[in-house]
Parts: sequence; structure tokens; C-alpha cells
Amino acid sequence: MGEVENLPLSKILAQTIKTGIIKSNLIPMFAGLTLSLYTYQISIFEKWPEIIFAFIGTILVIGAAGAFNNLYDRDIDSIMKRTQSRPTVTEEIKPSTVLWLGIFMSIFGIISLALTTPLAAFLGFLGLFFYIVPYTMWSKRRTVYNTEIGSISGAMPPLIGWAAIYPDITHPAILGLFVITIIWQMPHFYAIAIRRHNEYKAAKVPMLPVVKGIKRTYVQTNIYLIVLIAISFLFGSLSIGLMLVALLLGIIWLVLSMVGSKRMDSEKWAKSMFIYSLIYMTILFSTVIIYSLMGIIFDL
Repeated sequence: MGEVENLPLSKILAQTIKTGIIKSNLIPMFAGLTLSLYTYQISIFEKWPEIIFAFIGTILVIGAAGAFNNLYDRDIDSIMKRTQSRPTVTEEIKPSTVLWLGIFMSIFGIISLALTTPLAAFLGFLGLFFYIVPYTMWSKRRTVYNTEIGSISGAMPPLIGWAAIYPDITHPAILGLFVITIIWQMPHFYAIAIRRHNEYKAAKVPMLPVVKGIKRTYVQTNIYLIVLIAISFLFGSLSIGLMLVALLLGIIWLVLSMVGSKRMDSEKWAKSMFIYSLIYMTILFSTVIIYSLMGIIFDL
């Protein structure tokens, strides 16, 4: 069990609902939202209430998912070094408090998303459900495919953002963003799993490098990166520019992986892959947001 540090209430709550994950997921949500505005040539001013409710709802739903995950994973978190200081482990927050916090955030988050469109609320619920039940409560402890199963909930924010503006998620551009967000998570989390190999092994979490080894992880990473490159073509129906940015970023990542696996040890390879995964998503989502906003402004 981690050492109790007597954290202030604000920090206890922030760690319980995982504010870092909330912040990182608001960017893809906003990317989906702005892409929807641009695709259907809708003014930001026309949809400002939906934009506000989309942000509030997304924050609450992701926070609820984090709270439920922390509550359920206390036994695993107490073993792993990076999670030993979580308030749910140190008992700085009561399990019953975390449970009620998660329930209230879920309810108000889904209600807030429902004030945009029913589809956005349904997607918010779906993301929450997938993260809690198929991922946290089942696959995380039982199968090497836990990352793939968890990636579904992790890719919901762009869909929620798009659906909050326009309740139809069949457009190739948003499907491309959704699938890219799914596929991106495997190389990203495999890199983390290699770097935290001993911790996952001690906690008996069947991450791919722990169960199948580093070589299998290299191969599987490269397969996913090839799929990621192929998915980039879905942006072509909306913008050749976005498609080329996504293609270039994906190709650089694949080259880095293939060359790195030959020239680096597994630790250095994992570190470089983790850093590039963050660069990839930052550049891609920023490009989508800037491109969409510029398109909206110049078409006003």
C-alpha cells in the first residue's frame, strides 16, 4: 500500500477522477466537434450551447470512468509503483465516496450530453460502459487483448464531439478519426507495458509484452501501424491535406518502429515509441482542429 501524504481535497479528487486523462481526451473530442462543424458548414455561434454541454458531459463521463476504474483496481494499484499513491489505495478517500462520485458524474454527464443530441449521450454511455465492464472488470485481468477492448472506450471522444453537433457518425472523415484513435492506442500502450514490464508482471496484468514477449510486441505494433497508415485515406473524402498529414505521421512512426527495433534495446525503443505516439496525436488533432476552424471562419 502507498504511503499516505495527506493530500488536499482538490488533489485527492483530481487523482480519483484522473484529471490528466480528462484533459488529454478533451482534445480529440474537440477535434471531432470542429470537424463536424466544418463538414456541415455550421457556425460556432449557432451551436455554442451544444459545445458547452459537450465539454461538460465529456469531462463528467470520463471522470466517472476514472473513478470507477480506481475503485475496482485498488488491489492491482497497490502493487504497481506508479499507482501506489492513488487516494483509493492510500484510503484518503472512502470507497463509498468514490462509488457515489462515479454514479453522480455518470448521470449528470450523460444528461449534459443528451442536451446536445441523444446520439452523443448514447455514445457517452457506451464509452463509460465499455471502460468499466468489458475492460476494467473483465479483459484487463484475463486477456492480452485487454488493450484492444479498452481502446473502444478510449476512441469515443471524437465521436461524441461530432455527434454533439450532427447526429450522424457515418461520414468517412469521423470514422477515420475514430478508427485512428482506436489503432493509436495499441502502439502507445504496448510501449508503456514494455517500460512497466516488471510492474505489470507483479500485478499479474496480462499485457502483451508480459505474456507473449518483446518480439511479438514489435511485430504486432508494426501491423497496427500499417493499418493506421491505410486508415489515413478515409480523410481523403473531406481533405487531401488532412489525409497527407495523417499519412506522413503514420509512415514516420512505422519507420521509427522498424529502424528502432533493430538499433535500440527494448527500453529505448519503447521510450521513443511512447514519445512519438504523443507527438503523432498532438500534431494530428491540432491539424484537424486548426483546419476545421479555419474552414469555418473563411466560409462565414
